Amino acid sequence: MASLREILNPESVALIGATERENSIGRVVLANLSRTANRPLYFVNPSRQTVLGARCFPSISDVPSRVTLAVIVTPAATVPGIIEACGKAGVSVAIILSSNFNGEEQKKLVENILTARRESGMRTIGPNSLGVILPHNGLNATFLKTNPKPGNIALIAPVLGDAILDWGDTMGIGFSMFASLGSRIDVGSGDLIDFLTYHYTTRSLMIYMETVGDAKRFISAARGFALSKPIVVLKPGRSKAGASFVEMRAGRSAGNDSVYDAVFRRIGIVRVAEVMDLFNMAKVLDSPCLPRGSRLAVITNAGDVGIMATDTLAGLGGELACISSGDTGREDVLLPEQWCRDDPVDMGGAADARRYRNTLDLCLSDDGVDGIMVIYTPRVFAGAMDLAQAIIQTARKTRKPIIVTWVGGARAAEGRRILLHNNVPAYATPEEAVKTYLYMYRYHRNLELIYETPAEGTQTGAPLLNYLKTVVRKAIRDGKRTLSRRQAFDLIRNYQIRTLRTAIVSDIDQLRREIPGMGIPLSLRIQPLTGEKEEQAIFLTTTGHVDDACRQAGQRLRDGGVEVILQNPPAPAALRLKLESRRDPEFRTILIISPGAGGPDDERIGLPPLNRTLARRLLEGAGIYPVLKIADEGRQILSRLEDTLLGFSNLVVDFAEIERLELVLWIEQSEVLAGDVTVALAPVSEEAAPYSHLVITPYPLHYITTWNLLDGTEVLLRPVRPEDKLMSQEMLDSLSEETLRNRYFGVREITDDLVVRSCNMDYDREIAILAEIRRNGKKCMIGGSRLIHHPDTGIGEFAILVHDHYHGMGLGAKLIDILIGIARDKHLHKIEGLVLTENGKMLGLCRKLGFQVKPEPEGVSKVILSLDT
Repeated sequence: MASLREILNPESVALIGATERENSIGRVVLANLSRTANRPLYFVNPSRQTVLGARCFPSISDVPSRVTLAVIVTPAATVPGIIEACGKAGVSVAIILSSNFNGEEQKKLVENILTARRESGMRTIGPNSLGVILPHNGLNATFLKTNPKPGNIALIAPVLGDAILDWGDTMGIGFSMFASLGSRIDVGSGDLIDFLTYHYTTRSLMIYMETVGDAKRFISAARGFALSKPIVVLKPGRSKAGASFVEMRAGRSAGNDSVYDAVFRRIGIVRVAEVMDLFNMAKVLDSPCLPRGSRLAVITNAGDVGIMATDTLAGLGGELACISSGDTGREDVLLPEQWCRDDPVDMGGAADARRYRNTLDLCLSDDGVDGIMVIYTPRVFAGAMDLAQAIIQTARKTRKPIIVTWVGGARAAEGRRILLHNNVPAYATPEEAVKTYLYMYRYHRNLELIYETPAEGTQTGAPLLNYLKTVVRKAIRDGKRTLSRRQAFDLIRNYQIRTLRTAIVSDIDQLRREIPGMGIPLSLRIQPLTGEKEEQAIFLTTTGHVDDACRQAGQRLRDGGVEVILQNPPAPAALRLKLESRRDPEFRTILIISPGAGGPDDERIGLPPLNRTLARRLLEGAGIYPVLKIADEGRQILSRLEDTLLGFSNLVVDFAEIERLELVLWIEQSEVLAGDVTVALAPVSEEAAPYSHLVITPYPLHYITTWNLLDGTEVLLRPVRPEDKLMSQEMLDSLSEETLRNRYFGVREITDDLVVRSCNMDYDREIAILAEIRRNGKKCMIGGSRLIHHPDTGIGEFAILVHDHYHGMGLGAKLIDILIGIARDKHLHKIEGLVLTENGKMLGLCRKLGFQVKPEPEGVSKVILSLDT
């Protein structure tokens, strides 16, 4: 298959549909492509012999050399044949700028394009695309009349491309790439994000997203990108009217906005509300100075502007910092009488650059300040350029973020330009500055979520998983759409979800036997075996009600088709929560925490699978923490809530057949107990891929195995998970310099971030296998291997590491063997890795396992194993 990466620096380009007719798309594209002379450009048009004096070929097959990139601007009806011809000619990537593919009659054209593309493996962008621009290598394959300057921000936008690029140019922003993917019949956002992950000139990504397209591919790619580079998304359609307009334009639903918010949080994406926010964020998110909290100190020489900033901060959920330290009475710092510590720091119009600098230093030294906004309005006493330099010098000495509001016209614009050039965010209004600060904080929170090492938790599976699978599949074969309550309670109890004291009976004699043992009060629910909602509920508050309740329930039991659920009700003061899983049209299975009567008043959405950190964040977002007392009992409840959420998530992960799962939880004293459960079922195709109901692949249990070293020591070999961060760090700290050099090629420091990233991965595209033994009762890591599957290439990149104490014991060969099996499971064509040429033992092992060894420059060798034979 051709690689999308070949578009980075195409050897040659063909414009199919080239014309010199003025005011035509073909003419504009021709002019854009002609601006660079560092690659051959061929014109193709069967109706012309020359275009602007240059030779024009009748077909792509007539071009004298292989073409890497074809740009197509012909009528829609001609495109399928052109794609077929491009595939036969060996073209790697085609950008289809042609439009009018949205109607019912044009669907056949799209199908024909896809058929032709699949036969050759060529990648296609579009149709209905605006094109692609790569400023660093001079490629402009669009019909936009703009040429952005080179920079470090990539932009993916189906529309508004020229407007956003022009806007960025006026703000002095350069771009590493612009791409409009159009109808996304082949290349989607996920493919392009994969491409940009390894694009060294791209440091951040902006996306204007109307719909997500292939949600699983997007999430997989975005998670990998967000581990090292920030993503900012502007997604319209928050309102009902806006969503309807998106649906009309895109031909598909705009999706559930709350679900999009949840997805972006899970990935680590910052979602913004306005086009200007895209630029404001893309400029600051790769800054090392991200706020650790939402407490912002505001320093101003104009009280009215300070008030505007304070109002915006409060309205967006931020907090005005309370200055609690320092000599606030000094004349060159703050006004001693007219200022309160929890107000904006209004220094008055007489403040000069020295007072600004000293006040800034005071606020930076305060532990109650997470970030600072400096507001400047033109005054006689504070020279604009002197103040700008003072702020720049201070910003270079601190890790706390400093953002500036520089109010005014042309002179203020020059001040903002100088600040921005020195990496100090500067804005024309306090509203922009405050919004940007809070976006920065939310981005930091997202990164914390990605990087936080979770505690050990259950991964997936149940003690009676195979039995439960049999029960569920039999119910589906029998045409049932729900499980009975007995089956449903069995299911959740197998996932360590505790329940209220419950008995489920199917005959009158059993009913009479159970009631005395359960005691009063007691609820008695008559439930159809189909699992539908209860038909009748009887509440027993005294023993005198028992006989009458038994008579009512007994008659229904004798009639058949029902079961009776006996349950001791929760305490009157118990808090009620509802856990639910349901299917989203775009993001498949989602999890929802909803409030009950008397409980938290917020709702939160998450994506399975969960670990303990994700479960805790989901509970935080649902507003549950403030409801519970922060005491030993409260912490115990939170821990049990996390356990329940993990069990709930694991259940959903294991059963693709569960279309909807509803669980009513009661929190009383230190207990978290389920009171009712409903399980709705749906058939699953036998051809469906494993975990097809999820957009995030869960922990791959099937790769867990045990094995023995040559000395008989048992080794657990299993995929790495985030919880392994500490064990991984301990092993790295104990390696010899030679072993570290052989694995990391001279990297001077194995940073904490590097270790965290190595333990956080998308199992669809990367799997690391950890070798674990027990030493003196403690789990220890003694080696590991990693396989990274680069989408769009069919190639896997591998590396292995074995602790010095375990060299020569067969572990290296075993780790490589496991990776070969994983690569075959993923249908890769080959795996390859780099080895220091001086590392003779590793090269010898690779040769023994059938790898080719090819010397490369700079003292390394590439080892390659073909998997096609």
